[in-house]
Amino acid sequence: MKNRLYIWYIKNKNIFDLIIKAMETERIYKLVPTFGNSFGTGFQVMTDNFLRLLLVVFVLLILTAPFSGMNWKFDAGDFPKNAYDWGHWFGNDVQKLFTIGALGMLGVFIGLIALAYTFLAAPVVNYGCDMIFVQAVRKIKPDFELLIKGFWTNYLYIILANLLVTALIVLGCFALIIPGIIIACRLAFVSYIVMDKKLDPIEAVELSWKLTRGHGWRIFAMGLVSIFIFIFGLMLFFIGIFPAIMWISSSFAALYQSVLLEKEKPAEVQQVAA
Repeated sequence: MKNRLYIWYIKNKNIFDLIIKAMETERIYKLVPTFGNSFGTGFQVMTDNFLRLLLVVFVLLILTAPFSGMNWKFDAGDFPKNAYDWGHWFGNDVQKLFTIGALGMLGVFIGLIALAYTFLAAPVVNYGCDMIFVQAVRKIKPDFELLIKGFWTNYLYIILANLLVTALIVLGCFALIIPGIIIACRLAFVSYIVMDKKLDPIEAVELSWKLTRGHGWRIFAMGLVSIFIFIFGLMLFFIGIFPAIMWISSSFAALYQSVLLEKEKPAEVQQVAA
């Protein structure tokens, strides 16, 4: 019996080898810096790493939006409009005055905390998330530690780079908005560069400006389409927001890797596994 099985295996060895080779062959990503290819590759990356990237996006939304549900504002119509009304409203009880003051101070305090979190903590998570998607494009097993690793390995560069990019975009928007859009498109790779190349903020901005030369309109178009993808995800009972963010992030990571392969020297680029 064993001899028969062995003989049958020898006769069909080529077929088995082809089956094993097909099972071991990974999907090859076509990394070309075009609009359609970026979204197409991004979709492939998302489906190939769906559960891992879903977990990354889920953690990202939790860590970067802790104050999004708070809406601290006062309606001026709720308060008296003249001195007589104020006196009548307070009466002899000054407790209301202290209550209003305390609420105001609490609102200011929470606002300062939210502002500090937005500029001193959230960028670390966002930059780490961007690098995880680049790893997925490169077929490297996503390192979840990158979501918080920036706090002790690259913190200063991340915070300063985020502040610099934000300041440049805001200044550009003050100049009739269009320059701000151009700057935002040309600096779209800063987060990837800071995490991938470990460059300081100035060098990261300069390299992003260099890499995105000739791709500005493509990045703008991808950003515009991403808005509609995000809205469509929201319409799918909110659950669709997760694959929408995954697809968008994978697509921009694919574009970044494609531009690297196109513009950098082969020795300086980490080759994508075939």
